[in-house]
Amino acid sequence: MWRTPLPPLAALLLAASLGACGGKSKTEAPAAPTPVEAVRVTAPDAAGAVEGAGTLERRREMALSFRIPGVLTAMKVEAGDSVRAGQLIAAIDPAGVDARQQQTAADLDRARRDVERDRVLFDKGYVSKQRIDDRQSALKAAQAAYDAARFDRRWASLVSPASGVVLERRAQAGEVVAAGQVVARVADLSSPLVLRLPLAARDANRVRVGDAAEVTVRDLGGQPVTARVTRVGEAADTRTGAILVEVELANPPAALRSGQVAHARLNVRAAPGQASAYARIPAEAVLEANGQRAFVFRFDGGKARRAPVGFGGFDGDDALVSGLPSGAQVITAGAGFVSDGEAVRVIDPAHLGR
Repeated sequence: MWRTPLPPLAALLLAASLGACGGKSKTEAPAAPTPVEAVRVTAPDAAGAVEGAGTLERRREMALSFRIPGVLTAMKVEAGDSVRAGQLIAAIDPAGVDARQQQTAADLDRARRDVERDRVLFDKGYVSKQRIDDRQSALKAAQAAYDAARFDRRWASLVSPASGVVLERRAQAGEVVAAGQVVARVADLSSPLVLRLPLAARDANRVRVGDAAEVTVRDLGGQPVTARVTRVGEAADTRTGAILVEVELANPPAALRSGQVAHARLNVRAAPGQASAYARIPAEAVLEANGQRAFVFRFDGGKARRAPVGFGGFDGDDALVSGLPSGAQVITAGAGFVSDGEAVRVIDPAHLGR
């Protein structure tokens, strides 16, 4: 009957077990140490790295829109155009706001005349003080309406608030645009290029402002660019739970553009609070996990030593444990085949099966 071959390490362990179970002769040598694999424990407060991906953008990017609705009569820029502060970007038909401004100007003149006429009559005793107060209130309302119309007239022309480059044009001349509808996006090239990374809360908690980082863009050959963390978000995204971390690039290459996807590696410290008490080891090293307690086998002086550890749960392929000194070797593959005090030898898995 055909049998599935055993994995190399399992075969070695089985052979060691069978050899130990055979009858002993007077001249038989002691059983060979059981082969196992092991990893070294890194101190939980040691520095580490957090990686993530996000989109490059200028820190100051502006979405430009009209305050009032209207028909777009001019669109003066295209995506990629350089613009200077105060340069005309777009304009809407001003006929509607001009008419409203003329109407409010006429209402303001009439309100002023009413006040002047009734003041003369009041001095002669022909009208009451209440009448004068009403005329003054009407004058203030007319003045406010005129100021609002004049303000709206200024918004019939949209200008760039800063010198930079047009990232996107979203409207064409002849379209009807609503108030607040974005017609163009402009980036201030004097502002730094930043990468905003959505990170899981457990990773974001390890990041601090000032941490060093390296940013790479695969489309440009993956050459790393030096960067640093400038902001760590205080609120998580309600949909994903991610926290935004902003990384500012130092002297970015001219080839980098807003909107490109980039990857970042952040050099961070251990997470604060309780999480800093845990070290990461492969999940297969943990035995008999129960609540906040578990056991592992340490490799100590050529023997397997059963050791209790604090257990903080699993995170992917890792287990979070506490109570192990930095540098201790923990048995991973083969831990289920050995017993406390048994002689073992650590092997390199790359050499198994040779």
